[in-house]
Parts: sequence; structure tokens; C-alpha cells
Amino acid sequence: MTAVIEIKGLRKTFRSLRRGPKVALDGFDMLVEPGQIHGFLGPNGSGKTTTLRTLLGLVRADGGEMSILGTPSREYASVAHRVGAIVESPAFFGNFSGRKTLSLLATAGGVGQSRVGEVLERVGLRDRADDRVRSYSLGMKQRLAVASALLKQPELLILDEPANGLDPAGIHEMRTLMRDLAADGVTVLVSSHILSEIEIICDTVTIISRGRRVLAGPVDAVLAEHDNGDFRVRVPEPDRAREVLAGAGLSVTAADDHLVVGGVTDASAISEALGRAEIWLTELSPIAPDLESVFLDLTGTRPVDGVYHQVDDSVAVSVAPQTLEVSA
Repeated sequence: MTAVIEIKGLRKTFRSLRRGPKVALDGFDMLVEPGQIHGFLGPNGSGKTTTLRTLLGLVRADGGEMSILGTPSREYASVAHRVGAIVESPAFFGNFSGRKTLSLLATAGGVGQSRVGEVLERVGLRDRADDRVRSYSLGMKQRLAVASALLKQPELLILDEPANGLDPAGIHEMRTLMRDLAADGVTVLVSSHILSEIEIICDTVTIISRGRRVLAGPVDAVLAEHDNGDFRVRVPEPDRAREVLAGAGLSVTAADDHLVVGGVTDASAISEALGRAEIWLTELSPIAPDLESVFLDLTGTRPVDGVYHQVDDSVAVSVAPQTLEVSA
């Protein structure tokens, strides 16, 4: 099957007289297959938005190849009607109602007016459709932006931070919407800082750092690849248990209220070692990796107010060349 998005060796450098050149994309690759919900992750300044803007013809690349819906990026105009996108913060006229906003967009795009009511219903704005946009919350404006992207009934939907401003119920509704669209055959590319949502909703993921891809593959395979075989151990005598487990050749570290035993392929080795010393377990459970821990490890970032920032250049330099390709 033809890939919906294929990017090879994408390069882009921004030049400023005051700040000098800044490399935004340094040979970036990405592949999105039909029908997927594909997560696109990276710290602030990693090149995510530049990639999306370049893909949509809003920024001119310095090098590399791109295709969208099987069409070279230079011919994007011929497939633009099959793509819906939200990139960066949506902006609307505050004096217009949500319905009026979508009606004007539908007219400009040659879309029937009946579609306006359909998308308002789908994003949960039907009851506020006739209120002025200036009265909308940030989350409601985000829903309106998604509705505008859905007007054309796109085959590919690109969403940049679609959960921005949404409360937990709104995030759940957005998750349901993406799943419903994927079930209808729409391919969804979603960029988000809410990594727990990406882990739940996405089939595949690409992580970018310093303008380069550092990991790509199915979410479950990515997590399995980074499973170190760690187990959480709780016992009445943690100090003695630590000595016993270390004596059995196991790697043990102490956490706040438990022990972490690493590199274990068979959990029975833990219970047997402790049982011989008559130390009885109160908990023995695997510590499964999550997407956030993988992301932080590969990109050398730390979260600040829910946004991930690159804090260690040395980490990026060592990680970026290692493109980890994980197959299903």
C-alpha cells in the first residue's frame, strides 16, 4: 500500500542576521501508513512544527524528499482537498459564531452547508454553535479548529496539539473522535505533549530530537524494545532482602518504599531466592516502560508545566545519530 506520508532526508535551516543559522531539520525521515493513528513526538524546538509546515507547503525545505497521499510535495495543491490540518494555535474572528465561521469556510472550500451541522455535532459544539467565538474557551476554540479541518471529509487529518485547553472529558472525546475517524479509514497524524494519550490512542509513533528521527515504530513494539525486565519488590525486611538478592546475582536498587530488581527474565528467581531466606513477598510486579520514560531517555528532556524542553545538548548529540527502527 502507498504510504500516506513519506519523508526522506528532510533538511531545513533558518537564517537570521542577529542569531545566525539554526538547523531545524537535519535529515529527518518519517513514514505514515494508511489507516493509522500516528503519534509525532518531540521536545519544544525539535522540528515538529517545521516538519508539518513543510509538509503542507507553508515552509520551503532546503533538501530531502516528501510525498503526501502518494503525491510529491511540490504537487501538494492537487491533493490539498483531501487533507485537513491544524498547525499551531487556531485563530478565528471573535464576533462570528462558530456556525458562521464554519459556514464561511465551507463556502470558500466548495463544501455543502449540510456538512457544517455534521462537524459541529461530531466535535461536540452543537449547543454552542450560535454563540460568538469570543465567548469560547480555549478548548472550545480547539474543537472549532478540528471541525474546520473535518469540513472536507479528509483522507488525512493532521492535528498539532489537539488536546490543548481541553479538560479530561474533552480529551476523552477527542480520543474517541480520532478512533472513530480511523475506523472510517481516515489516517490521523497527531502531535501532542500528552504522552499518555499518545500511548493509548496511537498505533505507531515517530520521535524527533534536534531535527532528526531517533525512534519510529508501532507503540507496543517500542515499549517492548525498552522493557528492561525490571520488577518492583516489596518485603518486610528490605535491607536483608537486598543483600539476599544481590547474593543471588541479581541487580538490586532501593527506591523510596520498595526494591527494584533489574534484568530479570523469570520472576521466579526473585521469589525463590527470598523464599530460601524465609523472606516473604508482599508485592512482586513487573515495571513496564511507558512512552514518557522512553521519550525522556531518548531526547534528554525534562517536563516543565507539561511541556518538554531539551536540557542537555550532550544527550541529543549522542542519541540523534542512533535511529532506532522498530518493526512490528
